[in-house]
Amino acid sequence: MKKNLISSPFLRWAGGKKWLIGFVEDLIKDKKINDYIEPFLGGGAIFFSLNGNHNSILSDINEDLITAYKIVKSNPNELLTLLLSYENTKEFYYNIRNSSPNSEIEKAARFIYLNQTSFNGLYRVNRSGEYNVPYGNRKNVNFSREKLINASTTLKNAKLIQGDFTETIDYIKEGDLVFLDPPYTVSHNNNGFIEYNKNLFSIEDQYRLSDFIDKIKLKGAYYILTNAAHDTIKEIFAKDDVIYELERNSLIGGKNSKRGIIKEYVFTNITNEVSK
Repeated sequence: MKKNLISSPFLRWAGGKKWLIGFVEDLIKDKKINDYIEPFLGGGAIFFSLNGNHNSILSDINEDLITAYKIVKSNPNELLTLLLSYENTKEFYYNIRNSSPNSEIEKAARFIYLNQTSFNGLYRVNRSGEYNVPYGNRKNVNFSREKLINASTTLKNAKLIQGDFTETIDYIKEGDLVFLDPPYTVSHNNNGFIEYNKNLFSIEDQYRLSDFIDKIKLKGAYYILTNAAHDTIKEIFAKDDVIYELERNSLIGGKNSKRGIIKEYVFTNITNEVSK
């Protein structure tokens, strides 16, 4: 299914892969891809860059995130009406943050509103599972009708699932593309890496992911994995496949942000030549 639609993520997402879109496009350009599977959906930059050209399975462990996607898919107009009624003020932000909506559409609106108005668009919860990111003082918050409608259209051929990444395995078949972007930080390229990441995606989770990739390959599917450029990660995933070490610019810090060079690994069983 080909479209002229141009869609883009409707969420801000820490660790988003917008910067990787060109690389992925080059990597798969000569491949006939059947379905697209993304078990760590997040902001969905790679999914949206494909513009709905494939039937898709989109999954994430974050229940609120998947609820937001489902409502954008099924009811973007009512969602937008609700979002436009929300105020971009500190008082209103904390009222919404402290609320516990009952309806799915109110849950989705709360999630998207907090994403757009919180500090750096972070998603963070405390031990009780309560969202605890402070107000971001963003001056220009725009809930775009065009962006939501385009996202809704792109999602029409997507099945949305909430759960662990391993739960997508039964959907994967020969010729599918599985894009894997597990949560990780790239800011600890030293001995603190494993300790810092254990609450994001533990080293045990990385080994589970390695086993999952073995199953993907046995099914005859393609995979692309992004991960931190760290020796431990290389040891786990450097099998018989292709490894790219990519560099990108990144903002580091808060108000007094500065540019830094970040390195990340991409592992894949696709052998096309790609200009980095």
